[in-house]
Amino acid sequence: MKPRHLLALDVGTQSARALLFDARGELLGKAQRAFDPVYVSPQPGWAEQDPERYWEAMCECSRQLWRDGLRPDDVAAVTLTTQRATMICVDAAGQSLRPATVWLDQRRCTEPPRLSPLWRSLFRLAGAAPLVAHLQREADANWLAQHEPAIWRETDKFLFLSGWLTRRLVGAYVDSAGCQVGFVPFDYARLDWAGPRDFKWQAIAVRREQLPDLVPPGATLGALTTAAGEALGVPAGVPLIAAAADKACEVLGSGATTPDAAQLSFGTTATINTTQSRYIEVQRMLPAYPAAMPGAWNTEIQIYRGFWMVSWFKREFAHREQALAAARGVPVEALFDELVAGVPPGSMGLMLQPYWSPGVRDPGPEAKGGIIGFGDVHTRAHFYRAILEGLVYGLRAGREQIERRTGVAIRRLLVSGGGSQSDQAMQITADVFGLAAERPPIYETSALGAAINAAVGIGLYRDHAQAVAAMTRKGTVFVPEPSAVATYDALYREVYRRMYPRLKPLYERIRAITGYPP
Repeated sequence: MKPRHLLALDVGTQSARALLFDARGELLGKAQRAFDPVYVSPQPGWAEQDPERYWEAMCECSRQLWRDGLRPDDVAAVTLTTQRATMICVDAAGQSLRPATVWLDQRRCTEPPRLSPLWRSLFRLAGAAPLVAHLQREADANWLAQHEPAIWRETDKFLFLSGWLTRRLVGAYVDSAGCQVGFVPFDYARLDWAGPRDFKWQAIAVRREQLPDLVPPGATLGALTTAAGEALGVPAGVPLIAAAADKACEVLGSGATTPDAAQLSFGTTATINTTQSRYIEVQRMLPAYPAAMPGAWNTEIQIYRGFWMVSWFKREFAHREQALAAARGVPVEALFDELVAGVPPGSMGLMLQPYWSPGVRDPGPEAKGGIIGFGDVHTRAHFYRAILEGLVYGLRAGREQIERRTGVAIRRLLVSGGGSQSDQAMQITADVFGLAAERPPIYETSALGAAINAAVGIGLYRDHAQAVAAMTRKGTVFVPEPSAVATYDALYREVYRRMYPRLKPLYERIRAITGYPP
């Protein structure tokens, strides 16, 4: 029988990857291409990218697999997962009108569409006016309508990166409902575009006809066109199966499909997610996101500057380790575990609050990072361990929020993302949570989650539960150490949880005096 392989295309912020899986979830081959850096122009805080860079890198990765000796004729389905909230304007001919606005972009709309008096009154009464104002400021469509009105008038379709790439692959404006995470008129509870009377159509300068049709994860988006097949090196006509955004696919590919399993993502943004079969807002009026399964949601809580802080530490404080790593020919992160190993749990009382970027509600827009407890015993090693501990404290706080709202205790931890490759970070996670922390055996859990959708979509498995059971594996397990658990539990409850409430008034004064964060 001809093999039925699954080609997963994963387009992230810094690189594109093409990965080939078999029906059991075994990784057969991988190719990766970095993008040119996201460019900031013409003003600080802007982050844009030529959409063609995404397409070219993705296609080159796919073709590399076949040059490496794998067989494109064995591909039974293609699937796609991408970074979230990166937006592209296209004209009536399907051509992009300007660079993509990447999710890292910091520009904000200052003159959004005006809501009706009725909606304004309702939001004031509900205490939701600040959240609605945040939505309107953040919406890329509103910024474009305000600052580039000629381009916005010419915009026939306004697409997430996933929708833009899907159109290039199958020739139709269609996208997965699992990819709709961003500031558009999407009804997260219904997993579809907002109804005609929803306030979002007033709040955001988008018309329904500018948006693609949606299908659930696991459904067929279309068949590869002749041009797309040639670009990927795959036969035309192969089905493209809907997956979801990268974080959702990461949850699925890690195997966290039940409410008592939490998936921690140690990436640029650190997140904690569970999968729910009903819509639950863990933080009131902040939505649960679409899961990478139909009719399911992820209760995501994020630390925006998550393991970005490791890169920040490396840039600002780890010149010695960078030189030593270059001399040894190893990644500098490999030396960071040596730094951490010599520091006891709790970092000799050095405590870090990881709010290096402001939040929306908890923490709020005034939030700043905080470090307390310095003494003459502390070194860079203590500082680095405190960073890891602070991030995991923040994720533990997210766990407690999720448990309070869902009423389900989290009993299993699955950890993926770049930071999960650190054994020390994994052990700290187990100790702070007081739970065994499991690192899946495959690093590329986002692509595996997409491949699981492809397997269901072409009928290799009857549903996502059966596919997850067949295609995921148990990984390395880090067991909590009782003495460390006791130390962390006391520091978390008696110090960390009290830091933000006590520092918040000072953060507000700093913001009022300096204007930062704006």
